[in-house]
Amino acid sequence: MPEEKTSLKVASVAFSEGANIPVDYSCEGRNINPPLEILGIPEGTRSLVLVMEDHDAPRGIFDHWLVWNIAPGDPIAEGSVPGIEGRNGFGKTGYGGPCPPSGMHRYFFFGYALDAFLDLMAGADKKALFTAMEGHILASGQLMAYYKRIRSSL
Repeated sequence: MPEEKTSLKVASVAFSEGANIPVDYSCEGRNINPPLEILGIPEGTRSLVLVMEDHDAPRGIFDHWLVWNIAPGDPIAEGSVPGIEGRNGFGKTGYGGPCPPSGMHRYFFFGYALDAFLDLMAGADKKALFTAMEGHILASGQLMAYYKRIRSSL
């Protein structure tokens, strides 16, 4: 992705930067998305994109949530569908909570402000999403938090 002019802040009332993600938002809990907010949205933003990734997955970056055409300025409620959702690494459309096979993993929530709405079908993968975003990113930001499974196996 190209470098943006401004930075967004991605925040949650459920956890802070560098903290642990509560179990409710994992495969061991209710497996619903946490409440999130994207702040510092620049003028001219028409839609937002949110991408959640595990950067410590055994086979490389693992996609947990892809969602686009989110209304700027609206908080993302817990357990909500704030826009059009893409296919995650579990092969499903929608949110898939943290569920690392072992150890502590880092989870990144990336927010992007776009100057357009994306003409992309639900269930699209990350490659299609990032291709559609090219040339439309006004700003980006991230929130990073950790999760380690409570039980060693489900």
